[in-house]
Amino acid sequence: MEPYTYPTRRVIVVSDGTGETAAQMAKAAMIQFGDRNIYYTRYKNVRNEAQIEAICEDAAAHRDLLIYTIVSPSLRAYLSNRAREKAIPCVDLLGPLLVGLANYFGYEPKSIAGLLHDVNDSYFERIAAMEYTIAHDDGKDLTGLEKADVIILGISRTSKTPLSMYLSHQGWKVANIPLIRGFELPPELLVIDQKRIVALTIDAQNLAAIRRARLQRLGHHEGGEYADPEKVNEEIEYANQIFKKNRRWPVFNVTGKALEETASEIIKLMASRRLTPPHSFEGMAPR
Repeated sequence: MEPYTYPTRRVIVVSDGTGETAAQMAKAAMIQFGDRNIYYTRYKNVRNEAQIEAICEDAAAHRDLLIYTIVSPSLRAYLSNRAREKAIPCVDLLGPLLVGLANYFGYEPKSIAGLLHDVNDSYFERIAAMEYTIAHDDGKDLTGLEKADVIILGISRTSKTPLSMYLSHQGWKVANIPLIRGFELPPELLVIDQKRIVALTIDAQNLAAIRRARLQRLGHHEGGEYADPEKVNEEIEYANQIFKKNRRWPVFNVTGKALEETASEIIKLMASRRLTPPHSFEGMAPR
C-alpha cells in the first residue's frame, strides 16, 4: 500500500509590517508537522478593514489558515470577527502577548504598526556604517568617498580612528585620511562634497607626549623623529598650511577633549549643514 499523501494546504500570513516575524514563527511551528504539504501567502502592511475584508474573502474560498500579527486592537478584533463569521481558522500570534504585557506593565502598548521594521532598518544602517568606517580607516581605501557622511583629516595620533569608530556606532559612515608631510593630498578629496570634510588639530606638546606613550607601549623606548617635539611642530605646521588653503574645512582642536565632545561638535556642524546619515544614534552609547 502506498503511503498516504496529505493534500496541499495554504497558510495566509497577515501583518501590519513586513510579516517576517509571523512567517518565521509559522515555519518554525510547521517543522513539527513535517509530513504536511504547506505553502504560504503573505499579506504585508495591512492597515485597514478593506484589506482585511479582501483577505478574508480569499481565505474563506478554500478554508485557508490565517496567521496574523497586527498591533491595532480594533483591526485585530475586526479580523477575528470576520474570520469567525466566515468559519476561517485563524491564529493571533501577537494579540495575546500584547495583552499579557499590558497587564504586566500596567499600561497599554503604543499600537503603532511597523516599529520592528524601523528598528531593524536602524540596526542594519548602523552595521553598514561600521563596516564602511572600518574599510576606510587611515586612508586604506579611497574608493567610494562620495558615500561617506563625514571625512576626517589629521596627522598621526589626533584621534582620527577612535573618533571615526565612535561616530560609526551612531550611524555615520566615516572615512579618515592621514596627512603625511611630503605627500600630496589624495586627488579624490577634491571632487567630493567639501562640506563633509572636517580636520583635526592638537597642541604640539600634547601630541608629542601621546606619541611617546604609544612608542613605550610598543616597546620602543627611543622616540626618534615620531615623538620629537621639533618634528611634531613641523607636522602640525604642515597640516595647518593645508587647512589654510582649504578654508571650507572646519578644524577641531582635540587637545584634552573626550571623544564624545568632539563627536558632538561634528554632529552639530553636520546637522547645521543639513548633512545627516539615514539613521542617527546621537546620544546612544556604543555597543
